[in-house]
Order: sequence, then structure tokens, then C-alpha cells
Amino acid sequence: MVKGLLASGFAVAAMFLASARAATMEEEVRAVFDRYVAIQNAHDLKSMRNLFVDSPDFLWITRGKPVWGREAALKDLEERYKGTWHIEFDRKELRVISVSRRVAQVHATTQLTVGDPGAQPAKTRAYINVVMVKKPEGWQIASILPILVPPSSGPTPTGRR
Repeated sequence: MVKGLLASGFAVAAMFLASARAATMEEEVRAVFDRYVAIQNAHDLKSMRNLFVDSPDFLWITRGKPVWGREAALKDLEERYKGTWHIEFDRKELRVISVSRRVAQVHATTQLTVGDPGAQPAKTRAYINVVMVKKPEGWQIASILPILVPPSSGPTPTGRR
């Protein structure tokens, strides 16, 4: 009976530790996404460099075109930062999807405010999907895949917008 209780105790502890580990992963990934948005809004290329995976396979889809590699993405951001570039996101709608112990996807509903220098900035809603990988130095972004949300043109068949 003691062995049975001990085994049950170990099983409960193992389940608790497994769920704590999953929560820790989600918290870590959320914190990196928060930092990503703060760095973007601060136009801080040096910090962005450390957040992006140093790989020619880094992928950012922007303005309907793929930008491959960390250096190319940073060069593109450097130009964009000369104008208006600001991201806001809804923390309640942020989702972290665990792909594996070392890979996670973040899905966030965002509002992008962008504009060329001297031009009136435009606001656009987008779903941003970010894939992160856990490296020895911590979580880093491997890809950024935004999906623009078309402006609502009225109620949908269900009556919702």
C-alpha cells in the first residue's frame, strides 16, 4: 500500500512538473513576444539583431514579399524605422502554440501603424504569426508571417463583423 501511495505521489508530481514546464515555456515565449514588440516600437536594431535567428533561413514576409536572412530583414527594418513604425497587440487574443520543446508559434492580433517619412501613417489590422526556436542563448524568432485583415465591409452572414 505504501508503494502504491508513493507511486501515485510520484505520478502526481510528474504531471505537476510537466504542466509547470509547459506554463514556463508559454511565459518565456510571451515575454519574448512582448520584448519583440517593445524593440520594434523603440526602433532598436541592435536589440532586434539579438532577437532574430542568425540564419539565411530566417523569413519575414513583408509587403507581400519574402525577406530571407537576418541581415536582409534588419536592413529592411532600418529603412522602415526612418518613418512611422508601431505595433500594438491584444494580449487577451495572443496564443502560444507549442510545436515541440524547442519550437513555439505565436499568433497575435495586431494593429500596425506604418508610414514613410513625412507621410501620413496608415493603420492596418494584421494577424502576426511568429515562429520561435529555443537556442542556448534563449528564445529567438525564426520567422514572422503577417496576414493582413481586410477592412470590414459590413456584417457577415452570422451578423458579426
